[in-house]
Amino acid sequence: MSLQVTDLRVYYRTLAGDVQALDGVTFGIADGEIMGLAGESGCGKSTLGNSLIRFDPRMRYIEGHVELDGVALPISDNEAMNEFRFSAVSLIPQYAMSALNPTRKIGRMIGELLATRAIDYREMRPEIERRLDMVGLARDVLTRYPIELSGGMKQRMVMVLSTLLNPSLLIADEITSALDVSTQKAVAQTLVSFRDHKFVNSMMVITHDMSILYQIADTITVMYAGKLAEKAPTSVIIESPRHPYSRMLVASLPEVGVRYADKHLTGIPGNPPSLLDPPGGCRFRARCPLAFEKCVEEPPFIELAPGHSVACWKAV
Repeated sequence: MSLQVTDLRVYYRTLAGDVQALDGVTFGIADGEIMGLAGESGCGKSTLGNSLIRFDPRMRYIEGHVELDGVALPISDNEAMNEFRFSAVSLIPQYAMSALNPTRKIGRMIGELLATRAIDYREMRPEIERRLDMVGLARDVLTRYPIELSGGMKQRMVMVLSTLLNPSLLIADEITSALDVSTQKAVAQTLVSFRDHKFVNSMMVITHDMSILYQIADTITVMYAGKLAEKAPTSVIIESPRHPYSRMLVASLPEVGVRYADKHLTGIPGNPPSLLDPPGGCRFRARCPLAFEKCVEEPPFIELAPGHSVACWKAV
């Protein structure tokens, strides 16, 4: 197992109190696995990804244990995590196209990043050029400023930067959200090629777009209101999910060849609960068409079949 997360709880400090963004999350990612992380905005996806590499000042570590390749990650200690960032775990951040310093040429930016890890840019130059070739970027991008690159080019450049030190775990957060459809596909395929070329060992791809995960993910984990709802192989989540929220999430996707006039898209009625004071029991029960008396108790996240876990009383 490449990554193992156990009972992770991370809250956000606010004037109104703690927002329970992650509340007892347990899962694993196997060697070579691309795990998709899906769910509505505000469910805790980005918080989970960020907590595995860096804490911003608003985040408060409550409890939990994280191991990567058998080594415990000191995720609550930003300074101690410096040893692991980029080399053990790396992040392609949300809005990655804005992550490049507009006052630096790309080559100089890479050199400064490598210098923080005591790596000589000139020695790495052949490998940098090889990876640029692989993602379809001309080598002269190293002499350009970020403003001279298109959105898709910036995204691929950030992907090269994030994987330059061959991290064991790569976290990709909403990396296709601001791209056109054809560029989305190219970026998604590049992610898979990074795994296939052993630039990374395993990957967590965070997105609200289930169609992207259907193309590239080996497994999909569905989150709801700070907790895990279901984790299973991609084909299972898409074709026969067991959690009611997973079913409704998949049912809200448009179908190829089906016209809106023939079949209206249906959303999920209601709104997620406030994580300032989340309800007890199953957090989806107020919106769930299958809710019954036992849902006032919190369902365990249990394995129904090898690689398929669900937190729902009706699925047990």
